[in-house]
Amino acid sequence: MTISHLLRRVQYGILSALGWVVVPIVRLIFSLIYKSRSKCVDPVENPLCLIPATELARRIRAREVKAEEVMRAYIERTRLVNRDCNFVVAERFEEALKEARNLDRILDSKEIPQEFSYQNAPFLGVPTSVKEAFALKGMPQTSGLVMVKDFRASEDAPVVGRMRRAGLIPYMVTNVSELCMWYESANRLNGRTCNPYNTSRIVGGSSGGEGCAIASGAALVGVGSDIGGSIRMPSFFNGIFGHKPSAGLVPNEGQFPLPTGRDMELLSTGPMCRYATDLLPLLKVMAGPETKLAKLDEKVDVMKIKFYSMYDDGGSLLVSHMEPEIQQAHQRVVRYLRDTVGVHVEELKLSKVRYSFEMWAAKMALSGGTDFATYMGNCQVRVNCYVELLKWLVGQSPHTLPAIGLGMGQGLADLTPETNKKNVQILRKLDEELRQVLGKDGVLLYPTHPKVAPYHNEPLFYPFNFAYTGLFNALAYPVTQCPLGLNSEGLPLGFQIVTAPNNDRLSIAVAVFLEKVFGGWVPPGKK
Repeated sequence: MTISHLLRRVQYGILSALGWVVVPIVRLIFSLIYKSRSKCVDPVENPLCLIPATELARRIRAREVKAEEVMRAYIERTRLVNRDCNFVVAERFEEALKEARNLDRILDSKEIPQEFSYQNAPFLGVPTSVKEAFALKGMPQTSGLVMVKDFRASEDAPVVGRMRRAGLIPYMVTNVSELCMWYESANRLNGRTCNPYNTSRIVGGSSGGEGCAIASGAALVGVGSDIGGSIRMPSFFNGIFGHKPSAGLVPNEGQFPLPTGRDMELLSTGPMCRYATDLLPLLKVMAGPETKLAKLDEKVDVMKIKFYSMYDDGGSLLVSHMEPEIQQAHQRVVRYLRDTVGVHVEELKLSKVRYSFEMWAAKMALSGGTDFATYMGNCQVRVNCYVELLKWLVGQSPHTLPAIGLGMGQGLADLTPETNKKNVQILRKLDEELRQVLGKDGVLLYPTHPKVAPYHNEPLFYPFNFAYTGLFNALAYPVTQCPLGLNSEGLPLGFQIVTAPNNDRLSIAVAVFLEKVFGGWVPPGKK
């Protein structure tokens, strides 16, 4: 054993030991801070708020229920739980009710226009929330950036337009992290969003408002975007389904900020929902003509899928240790697949995965896109993040600490081009290895995050934990987030179902299968 190798082993041991010591202390401090400030939202009582979107659309079309009645149920639920959770940035309740009433008149008429047929409008009359980063005509589109607080969208983003044409009725836009680049949805403009299962916990980010609204029963379906886990982490922390599509499957245009350069390769726009059966129909709507690219109309036989599993990243020094209950939920699924279903689940050992954060950061650094400090200045001026840090310390900065830290950190990452190139090479080798394993018929069951929903501000102590999701942005693989019940504290569990590019239908089919067995979304406050 060489001296350098021995030193690395010692370093690993020290840092690993620190992780085991520091994390419990941090968790204890936060638990004491929030001990008297946590609550779970009230249970969902209106049965209209407990019907999958595809079934709800069928009932509206069959005139078993009025679109206006459904919209009123969701507006009422939103008003009730938003007081505790703060996910609404702005609402268009009256406009949505008017649109629902107009739809009811059309459906009650003798002749229904072709544009309202099932083929053209599969989600006819179904309410939807929209991540505030996406343009929804007439609504704010600020992504929590104070300097654009008065901006209103003049038209719909392409994906929002497709959702509208499919019959979905948007009625609110939901909160995000500042400029959509942190995994707690909090900003100086719209405040902090709280987890419906425990309001002292985070909802994730950046699509955290969507995750919270859907999980709390205030929304049924929504749209998110994901450049490092921004669909999957909120879906995990809030116990719902989400899907990060293959690169290029759904248009990213019409969101703010829109990445430039090769950053777009890491960004995906996709659906978030409570019921797995809604994922594929929603993805087809969002993908439009690109549906053929991923063969989304092809039937999937889950019994013919090859299953692979990894319980952690192999021991990265930058992320937290995996919480036992997350791993136990994962193991329950593997045991069920092996012992009850009778399929083989192969446990993978991919040593390069431990460099997930480094690979994601390198891909971002070498993308040639606009740097984050420039986005902080609305692309008009590059913000000096060191000055902003001083202003933040005296309560005078319009930016959040995570945004300031990211701006500073990105500048430091740009100083190590050779290291970045090396990490991108590792990423390419991992891509080759994983594509060969997954092929055209394989899925990988992989953790979403090493911890269940942390306390507010706690992610500041574990800033790199998003690496579990960020890896698959760097690889540009499609991933479905699947809930797996609640832990002993009543917080959601789950994992990622990963597959090779343009095999989205495989991971979604597995999520639908697992929902039937493990129950999927668990309503907050359920006795």
